[in-house]
Amino acid sequence: MADQKIERLANQIYQYVGGTGNVGNVINCMTRVRLDIKDYDRVDIDGLKKVDGVLGVVEEETLQVVLGPGVVTKVANQMSQMKKGRPAEVDTSAASNESGRQTAEKTAAANKAEQKKRNNTPFKRVLKSIANIFVPLIPAFVGAGIIGGIASVLGNMITAGTIDAAAWDNIVVVLKIIQGGLFTYLNIYIGINAAKVFGATEGLGGIVGGIIYLSAMNPEAPLPNIFTGEALAAGQGGVIGVVLAVWILALVEKSLRKVVPDSLDVIVTPTIALLVVGLITIFLIMPIAGLVSTSLVGAITWVLNVGGAFAGFVLGALFLPMVMFGLHQVLTPIHIEMIASQGHTLLLPILAMAGAGQVGAAFAIWMKCKQNKPLTNMIKGSLPVGILGIGEPLIYAVTLPLGRPFVTACIGGGVGGAVIGAIGGIGATAIGPSGVALIPLIDNGMWWGYVVGLLAAYVGGFVATFFFGVPKEAMEPEEMPTTTVDGETVIDY
Repeated sequence: MADQKIERLANQIYQYVGGTGNVGNVINCMTRVRLDIKDYDRVDIDGLKKVDGVLGVVEEETLQVVLGPGVVTKVANQMSQMKKGRPAEVDTSAASNESGRQTAEKTAAANKAEQKKRNNTPFKRVLKSIANIFVPLIPAFVGAGIIGGIASVLGNMITAGTIDAAAWDNIVVVLKIIQGGLFTYLNIYIGINAAKVFGATEGLGGIVGGIIYLSAMNPEAPLPNIFTGEALAAGQGGVIGVVLAVWILALVEKSLRKVVPDSLDVIVTPTIALLVVGLITIFLIMPIAGLVSTSLVGAITWVLNVGGAFAGFVLGALFLPMVMFGLHQVLTPIHIEMIASQGHTLLLPILAMAGAGQVGAAFAIWMKCKQNKPLTNMIKGSLPVGILGIGEPLIYAVTLPLGRPFVTACIGGGVGGAVIGAIGGIGATAIGPSGVALIPLIDNGMWWGYVVGLLAAYVGGFVATFFFGVPKEAMEPEEMPTTTVDGETVIDY
């Protein structure tokens, strides 16, 4: 049954987006399948939203179909396999006929597609590229981060004498080795993904990412920073430098292939590209990107230290709209740089309050709308993952469709962020998890402050929504839709 559901979802999504031929890359994050659409005129958004199992649709240059955690990975894999097999194109005319759209609606859709093209600004394309580089790594961040968090907890318990060092030391070492499989070589993974996005050779992208480590440099005779004269440091520039270097690699490769004969391409192009980009990376990108990374981390840390509760409120309140538009992935490089330079990111615990505010809002809606069975059913299905920090199901199935609860949920996130900012010093050692799942990753024994922030966000979201955020129409009695099958009444979930 599970496999049939995944195949049905994949087929129906392709049906309403114009078939496999109308889709470029298929990428998934924690809850969404992101599709590069070639021709938006062939996409039936209304039909796509009605597919059983689709929790929401975000219309950007990359079309984002919200499916929820777990399911999304399986559906994305199924869709990727279907693209490789390239089955016959789906006849979208049937879907169009079934939806009953008239000429005026088609004209409106064409105008909407044209508007999307006009809104395809360089800034949005940059955001899209950043998301496509880092989104595939999110599951790795989650797994490695949680394992690293367990290692940190055990290490703290060993230091405190709670558990026996002789019995647990090797276990902690093994867990840290597993965690290091990601974070020790992170630049290489990012280089490979960036090469996919920018159109460079993936292997060369990985090598460019590896250059940042300066692995062959003698620490006693380091290379100089040509701007300051100081010694270059391994890893300087971090992920920002890798992304920039691989983008240049793509430009160099494409330029070389225009002039290098095909018979010599496999030898000449990678050699020259690596040499040129390697020199640029070591002597230009690493010093410049290092300055940018340090400045970004320093600026955010300064804002958090100086702004305190106010900065926390603003950041916590504004994060849900970023999640709604899929822009939150742009913060991933900043989190990574903060972890690399300080051992933790002070930003993530504050932003995690946005999801907690939404959980509080959902509880308030549930309490006031008990007679609305379809709504409470959606809340029951979305709350567990919301508590664990995955907010999209609650956004697209509950708060956003109702309007006001989305705003009051943002207020709850701001309340939690203000508490985190006021306490100060609450950082996470890895990215990926949020909500309750982030507790094991809070550094320096400050987990209690994070829990206080969570509770404040729950309460803030609940109170704001209970008194100001629930529309009257949502409280009206409504029963679950039913279908008669073989003479028996079955609830349509």
